[in-house]
Amino acid sequence: MTASASGAGDRRPGARDDDYQPDPHRWRALWVTLVAGFMSLLDVTIVAVALPTIQTDLGASPAQVQWVVSGYALTFALALVTAGRLGDALDRRKIFLIALCGFVLFSAACGAAPGITLLVVARLAQGLAAGFMAPQNSALIQQMFRGAERGRAFGYFGATVGISSASGPIVGGAILALADGMQGWRWIFYVNVPIGVLAVLLGRRLLPRTRKSGRGHVDVPGVLLLGLGVLSFMFPLVQAESGGLSRMWWLFLVGAAILAVFVRRQRRLLARGATPLLDPRLFTTVRGYAIGAGVGTLYFIGFSGVWLVFALFYQHGLHYSPLESGLAVTPFAIGSAGAAVISGRLVDRFGRLLTVWGLAGVIVGLGGTALLLRFAPLDIAPWLAAPALFVGGIGGGFVVSPNITMTLRDVPVRMAGAAGGALQTGQRLGAAVGTAALPGLFYLMLARNDDFRSSLFIALGAALTAMLTSLALAAYDWLRDRRMRQAHGECPEEVANSPVHARQT
Repeated sequence: MTASASGAGDRRPGARDDDYQPDPHRWRALWVTLVAGFMSLLDVTIVAVALPTIQTDLGASPAQVQWVVSGYALTFALALVTAGRLGDALDRRKIFLIALCGFVLFSAACGAAPGITLLVVARLAQGLAAGFMAPQNSALIQQMFRGAERGRAFGYFGATVGISSASGPIVGGAILALADGMQGWRWIFYVNVPIGVLAVLLGRRLLPRTRKSGRGHVDVPGVLLLGLGVLSFMFPLVQAESGGLSRMWWLFLVGAAILAVFVRRQRRLLARGATPLLDPRLFTTVRGYAIGAGVGTLYFIGFSGVWLVFALFYQHGLHYSPLESGLAVTPFAIGSAGAAVISGRLVDRFGRLLTVWGLAGVIVGLGGTALLLRFAPLDIAPWLAAPALFVGGIGGGFVVSPNITMTLRDVPVRMAGAAGGALQTGQRLGAAVGTAALPGLFYLMLARNDDFRSSLFIALGAALTAMLTSLALAAYDWLRDRRMRQAHGECPEEVANSPVHARQT
C-alpha cells in the first residue's frame, strides 16, 4: 500500500488518491468486515425480543433490563468518532481486529452473566467494542475500493446496515424458539462467539495493512468534549422509558452548548495547522457529506423505531410469539436486501435520485402498511400488509446504501475513519431518538384509547413524518445538482468534480 493509497500523501479535503493499487484480497476482506458489522448492528435490536425472558430469569426491574438495550446503544455511539480518528491516525486493521476480539469476549461475558448488573456492564463494554469497530468498516471500504467498485462495496455495506437492523427481531425470535427455556436468551450472545472468532482469523489474513499517516496526535480535549456532548443528548433518550425525557430534558441544552464549544475548538485547531478530531471541512468542502449526514440521521429516526412498534403491536396486540412477530416484518428485510445490492451498482449512474426514489418507496410502503393494519379486517390485515412491507423494504434498500456512497465517496482516505464515525454517530443519534419517541408515543396513545391499531397508526405516522423530512432534504440536493448541470451544460460527472460544485456543497 503506497502512502497515497493509504491517504497519507494529500491533505486537501477533496483530494483523490491517484496511486491506488487494488488489493487482490479486497472482496474477501470486505466480507470479513461485513460479517463483523452485521453482528455489531444486529445486537442493537436482537436483544429487544428477549427482554421479558431476561427480566424474569434474572429477577431484574424494567429499568434495569432496559439498560441491556440502551446501554449498548449509548457506548456504541460514544465511541464512533474517536475510533474513526484513531483508525485514520494509526492502523485501521489493528483497531478493527482488537475491537472485534473485544466484541467476541464481551459477547461471551454477556451470555455467561449470572446477574443483571454484570450483564449490563458486559453490554456497555460490548457496545464500546462495536463502536470502535464500526467506523473502520466504512474506512476500509474507502481504502480498498475506487470508482464503480466502491459503489458496489458500499451497496453490500448498505445492505448489511439495513438488513441487520430489520432482521434483529427475526433472528432473536428464531434463537429463542430453538433454545427453549428460561436460559435460551443467553444464546443470543453466545452465537457471536464462533462467528467472531472465524472473522478474527480471516481478518488477520485478508485485511490490508495501513501505513501510519504521520498525524498520530489525537485531540484529547476534543474527545472529551464530543463524548460529553453526545452523552448529554443520548442519556435522556436511553432513559426515556423510565421518565428520562421529562426529568433530564435540560441535558439537551447542555449537550448543544458543549457541541458548540467542540466545533469552535475544531475550527481553531484547523486554523493553527493542527489536526482536529473531526475536520470541519468535511461539512463545508466535501461534496455531499453534510446533506448525506442529515438525510441519514432523519431516516434513522423513523426507520429504527418502527421495529419496536411493530414488535409491541404484534406481540401484545395480536399475541404473536417473538418468532411470529419477527416473521411478520420479514418482507421488509427481503426487499431491502435485494434492493441494496442492486442500488450499489446504480449509484454512479443515478446518484442522489436513487435516495429520492428509495425514500418515496419507504414512505409508500410503510404508509400502506399503517393503513392496512389500521382499517383492514384484523384476521387478514397482517397478510395484506406483507406486500406493502416488501415495497417499503425495496425503498429502504435504495436509501441506506446510496446515501452512504454519496456521503462518503468524495471523502479522502486519510479522513475516512472520522467521516464514517461522524456519519454513523448521526445515525445512532437518530436511532436513539426513534427508539425512544416512537414506542413512547405508541404507549401514550394506548393508555388514552386502549386501541392497539390506532396507536400503531399514529406511531407509524410520526415515523413517516421524519422520513418525509429526509425526502425533502434529499430532493433539494438532487434538484440543486440538476440545476447546476443545466446551468453549466455539463454532464453529471463533470459537475460533480467541478470546484464550483465543491464550494457550494
